Amino acid sequence: MRLSAPLAYRLGVGSRALAAILGGYLLAAAASALLALLLPRVIGTGRADAVIAATLASFAIYTGAVIWVFAARSAARAWLGLLLPAAGMAAIVYLLYRNVP
Repeated sequence: MRLSAPLAYRLGVGSRALAAILGGYLLAAAASALLALLLPRVIGTGRADAVIAATLASFAIYTGAVIWVFAARSAARAWLGLLLPAAGMAAIVYLLYRNVP
């Protein structure tokens, strides 16, 4: 079944909007959790300062993800470009969280 051009375009934009909203949130949350765990180890800051810095950084990461989704060549690349890094960061967070004292 072949979709008409306007319908295919609308579905592509809708998919990108969902990728920006959901995928961007997942990426920002995974990056925030990773930064909150890494900053005390790398810089030596306190945990509260690391959480605040990671939360502030997540706003910039989310904004960048939204911009990138609509700049990607296709909606599939936009989804993959968000979900693969988010899954990788979530895996690292899981491994680090198991070893937090």
